[in-house]
Amino acid sequence: MTNIKFDPKSLAQYIDHTLLRPDATESEITKLCDEALTYHFKTVCIEAKWLPVATLRLKGSKVLPITVISFPHGSDSTEKKHQDTLWAVKNGAKEIDVVLNRQLLREKKYAEVWQDLHQVVLAAGNLPVKVILETSELNEDEKKIACSLVKAAGAHFVKTSTGFSKSGATESDIRLMRQTVGEGFGVKASGGIRSYEDAIKMISAGATRLGTSASIAIVQGAGSATGAY
Repeated sequence: MTNIKFDPKSLAQYIDHTLLRPDATESEITKLCDEALTYHFKTVCIEAKWLPVATLRLKGSKVLPITVISFPHGSDSTEKKHQDTLWAVKNGAKEIDVVLNRQLLREKKYAEVWQDLHQVVLAAGNLPVKVILETSELNEDEKKIACSLVKAAGAHFVKTSTGFSKSGATESDIRLMRQTVGEGFGVKASGGIRSYEDAIKMISAGATRLGTSASIAIVQGAGSATGAY
């Protein structure tokens, strides 16, 4: 276990406070936004349909509304991903998390993977784009190739998981992704991060952002660890 420690406010700035259940209600989205405001999380990560609600609720704050594209499967057409990203930006998204098309990757259609991602980057304009690899579904070589394609396409982060597959982020995957993309490129750990200890392990392995629905428990753990609470 690393000796790195974060106070609650510092750790909160790593966190995308996430609610992506398809049956989420407007009241749950509003509650998510209010929690993010209270605990100073970096963002709230929600389905695109909730962007108007979140944008209004977060107006005037530093908390960013962000959304997912082609989630959780990644198999939408490139044109749909492009258009959905345009719509998300128009409706207040400040970052875009898009799911990689793993079928194209497995078939080694690397030019098509690049084009698929690049069209999202173009649609996002100057907003950060994170690409979800779903690392539990890829072998080591595929993870490395995917990371390289993400960088080449002009995106800004590689991200481990949707949270809707067989497993989420692992320390070894974060280390591999960091090694592949190099320093100065975003690495987001998501899926299965439930505690302060989990968060610290991911950051120590190279993560610069954390996607989690257990955000409050994590920052409360930071408070306990540092005596901030």
